[in-house]
Amino acid sequence: MKTHTLLSCLLAAAFVPAAAHADQPAPKASDATSAKISAILKTLGKTTRFGGVAVSPNGKTLAWTFHDKDGEHLQLADARGRHVRNVGVTGADKACRDIARPHWSPDGTHIAFLGNCGNDKHPSQADIFVADAAASKPVAHAVTKLDGYAHNLTWAPNGKQFGLLYVAGDRHRVGATAATKARVGVIGVSNISHQQFNVVGMDGVPHAVTPKSLFVYEYSWSPKSDAVAFVAAPPPGENNWWVAKLYAQDTAHGSAPRVVVDPGTVKGSLHGLQIALPRWSPDASRIAFIGGLMSDQGATGGDIYVVPSHGGAPVDVTPGIHTSPSWLTWTGNDHLLVAAMASGKTRISSFTLDGDKPAHEQPLLTDPSGLGDGSVASAVAVAANHTRFAFIRSTFDHAPEIYSGRFATDRDNQPTRIAQAPRAVTHKNNDLKPLWGKAVSVEWTNEGYHVQGWLLLPANYDPHKTYPMIVNVHGGPVWNVRSGWGGNGLYSALGYFVLMPNPRGSLGEGAAYTQAVRKDMGYGDLRDILAGVDKVEKLYPVDDKRLGISGWSYGGFMSMFAPTQTHRFRAAVAGAGLSNWQSYYGQNMIDQWMLPFFGKSVYDDPAVYAKSSAINFIKQNKTPTLVVVGERDAECPAPQSFEFWHALRAMGVPTQLVVYAGEGHGFHKMKDRIDVMKRSAHWFAKYLGTGADH
Repeated sequence: MKTHTLLSCLLAAAFVPAAAHADQPAPKASDATSAKISAILKTLGKTTRFGGVAVSPNGKTLAWTFHDKDGEHLQLADARGRHVRNVGVTGADKACRDIARPHWSPDGTHIAFLGNCGNDKHPSQADIFVADAAASKPVAHAVTKLDGYAHNLTWAPNGKQFGLLYVAGDRHRVGATAATKARVGVIGVSNISHQQFNVVGMDGVPHAVTPKSLFVYEYSWSPKSDAVAFVAAPPPGENNWWVAKLYAQDTAHGSAPRVVVDPGTVKGSLHGLQIALPRWSPDASRIAFIGGLMSDQGATGGDIYVVPSHGGAPVDVTPGIHTSPSWLTWTGNDHLLVAAMASGKTRISSFTLDGDKPAHEQPLLTDPSGLGDGSVASAVAVAANHTRFAFIRSTFDHAPEIYSGRFATDRDNQPTRIAQAPRAVTHKNNDLKPLWGKAVSVEWTNEGYHVQGWLLLPANYDPHKTYPMIVNVHGGPVWNVRSGWGGNGLYSALGYFVLMPNPRGSLGEGAAYTQAVRKDMGYGDLRDILAGVDKVEKLYPVDDKRLGISGWSYGGFMSMFAPTQTHRFRAAVAGAGLSNWQSYYGQNMIDQWMLPFFGKSVYDDPAVYAKSSAINFIKQNKTPTLVVVGERDAECPAPQSFEFWHALRAMGVPTQLVVYAGEGHGFHKMKDRIDVMKRSAHWFAKYLGTGADH
């Protein structure tokens, strides 16, 4: 289920006899509340967003992309952010609509990116662009004329070709969180997307390497560019990532894929789990990857496994680790650079491998932010010589910027410590100041588990007054809240405490903690959350009679389920949630994700699904709830929201349902995102009030 949490939304009307429509404006709130909402949306709207960052092989030059009111841009600068050069685009008479993370050629002379620049006929079509990075005024030119959905561009290690994931002939974005196509025709047969690994030469012609019978999710070039490792499963790709296998295949024409790891049959701790981020060792003898219980592709976290590249038994080289590795790269044949989620923070470490024994970890840097380089969560852009590193960073206190630092390395070019702490090399958001309150990390113990969460204090906090609090539950359930700009700052700016917990099932405390949610949806994690509420109330003046709960995806489920188990929450906003696991099993397009979490299908063990279904306890729910969902949500289909809203209405509980036309699980229309934020703020203002009690 979707990992990131959209800010849920709200309406002042309590109970209506029919579903509301998203084109109906949110009702008027008080002048003060409306003014604060407008102010924070204006501040968030001014934020320059960075799309990606890359470090040249010699560590001397940075490349980054960013989005502002004029569109997408690519810039080059030295390692300290000086001597900035804008990269133009041949034939584009206006700003690009989208530029993905840039990629340096192995020799550091050129920069490449996927972007839709100057293509007015097909504004969703991305092509590969290349620019001479040494030019004083670099200009990128298109080397392809693609016809299909293209993403995940890489430059082959030999520098002579590119790799990308490509759906030929179909520009529709593929993925479980994207809005679904119309579900018509022969279901399960019609409209199936075939995403393959393609090699693109400098002639710009894509050549499919992997077969149509496998939908490729992620891949990695071998050091000599003669093979590729990839994670794949039979189509439809939206559904089968949770049962994907690790393959390897030569890139020569006529070669066939071979299975390297099958989590469905492998013995040991990886059995039945998910795999992500395969990476070849420099000598091509081994492939490292991350394996664990994961909610979505991209929600990567687990243990690090290493397997011979020709196949064999994978070895867990981080057994019992109390963090969740979420990104890795080889820095030598026995060395890995790893970024892990660690108690609501990000830890960057060097790991030294020792055969089948547990790897030795040397922590290098801990940062509270959910940093990244624009590719996957927690990824770090690193020079080929492992000296310079960079990432996009934001916190609750600071808007996004590009940060760069330097590793000290030994004689084998292995990072040993931080020689220069990361510092901002861009200053595009310098003028932005948070309108919300101070952020603090809160930790507590419950039932033997160490639990961490982030707490935003109300804006203009006065410790002598009491305030309402909103608990925002992240999606997943396997995900993690780290410090980041925006988001739930809206609630804090309106005078609420905001608790964002990482209960069991989250990443950041090790594999056992993550897997503790299996067959226990809504129970152990809810007890962790309530224990966190108790902890906060001991530390800060929270009005326990004015508690709210909100969330998206799994957080939407928790916003539906929690009020059936406790009456502590006086208002709820459930975004893209699910109310009935039994009916959900047959409605969603990603039923494969449920087997690792529930153990069996709903047909084999209906009881485990029934015990976590809010609809089975609906008469215990007295909490006014706003329900919002996308019309074409494949992960948490709209009927789940209809079922919950219908039940609350029948019980006489104040409720409203808003369905957003054309949206999927992740909303992509800015006007809809803003509408959700406004409606959620109004809903909580109606039922919890805003600001302090004197």
